[in-house]
Amino acid sequence: MNARILIPIDDSETTEKAVSGFLGNRTRFPDRVTLLHVLEDKLSYRGIPEAHLASIRERARQAGQRFLEQMAERFRKAGFNPELRLESGDPVAVIKKIDAEEEIFLLVMARHEGGGEVSDILFGSVTNAVMHKVKCPMLLF
Repeated sequence: MNARILIPIDDSETTEKAVSGFLGNRTRFPDRVTLLHVLEDKLSYRGIPEAHLASIRERARQAGQRFLEQMAERFRKAGFNPELRLESGDPVAVIKKIDAEEEIFLLVMARHEGGGEVSDILFGSVTNAVMHKVKCPMLLF
């Protein structure tokens, strides 16, 4: 069975909530997980010479890879076998594409504290947007 659990991560409190909740329930899940970190393309680089953009993007990629490795160590210590995946683009679109093209058993995410439909509409929420675009089951913390 190639099905796996997809866990999108960033350096937010919501990611920490999802990861802690997931690792706290270790015995309920298979050991194959994919940790996904998405480098957003839409960051504004106004005023930065084009010659410097490649260097900035490369440093962002390296920082993203280090972040994935640090998070993966937590999963390994808990007995998981994490696959690391670093992508670029809009996080919602990347997660939707992975869900459409691969066999995802479960998607694990968290909502912001105090979040809700009105808050999500006004301020946006990756989790809320993903909920309405993927076909796989989701576990929310």
